[in-house]
Formats: sequence, structure tokens, C-alpha cells
Amino acid sequence: MLNPPAWALHSLVKARVGHLACSTKYGIPLNVPICFAFDGSRIYSSIDEKPKKAAPLALRRVSNIKENSNVCLTVDKYSEDWRKLQYVLVLGRAKVNQQGKKFPEAIALLRKKYRQYNSMKLEMRPLITIQPVRIVAWKPLTTPRTVKPKEYD
Repeated sequence: MLNPPAWALHSLVKARVGHLACSTKYGIPLNVPICFAFDGSRIYSSIDEKPKKAAPLALRRVSNIKENSNVCLTVDKYSEDWRKLQYVLVLGRAKVNQQGKKFPEAIALLRKKYRQYNSMKLEMRPLITIQPVRIVAWKPLTTPRTVKPKEYD
């Protein structure tokens, strides 16, 4: 069971963008910014209607996930005041689907978070679902000392 700190869960709910890292079965990497929604247990990202160079199912992130389901989503907060830095890494298994039990709920979550999705036919688009396996969350301690990221399994 995953048990990250409350601030990390809050970051996953509120963050407007995350960076999805995936790779081919041969380890060729891709890191792409995504819009996403977190329901407390899974992360959802639609292959939406924004212009893209390839058809939805031909996108590199989609083919990578089909070849290698291991992914990492990074949500971070940067500040020139380094006492305010933080990040959350979600290591998980992803799949791409166009239907399913959670599909309508995921679309509703995405539309609630991003008003731009209200005019898009997300029901007709592929959806990436990430099941977290491990979460790594870090932010500076309030007392000065060397800090290593803490992993939550």
C-alpha cells in the first residue's frame, strides 16, 4: 500500500502539469509534459484533441506504454528560494485504453480540472491510466541537515 505524505497527495491533485517518462522495450526514453488527474489511487491522462503530429494511437508515448508499461510521472515545484523546492515521483505501470469501468469517472475528473476539456470528445480518445507502484516525495526539512528522498511503498 502506498502511504505518501499528505502534501505529496495534495501536489498530485493540484498540479496543472506533470512530466511523463516512458521508454521503448529497448530503453529509448521519452519525457513529455502531460495534463492529468489523480483520483487518490490512479492517475489519468487523455490523449486529447490538441494538435499532434500523429494519430492518437500512433503517438510515441502510446506505443512506448504498449511495449513497456513502466513509467514515471514527475510533479515538481521550483522556486528561487530553494527552501520551497519539492517533487513527487510516481513510479508505476501504465496502460492505454478507450473504455472500461473507470473510464467515465476519469473523463469527469479531467474535465473538472481542465475546463478546456469540456469542448473535447474525450470519450472517443485513448486514456492513459497509471497505477502507482511506488511514490518518492521530497522537500527540504525545516531544520538544516542533509536530506535524502524518502520512498513510500
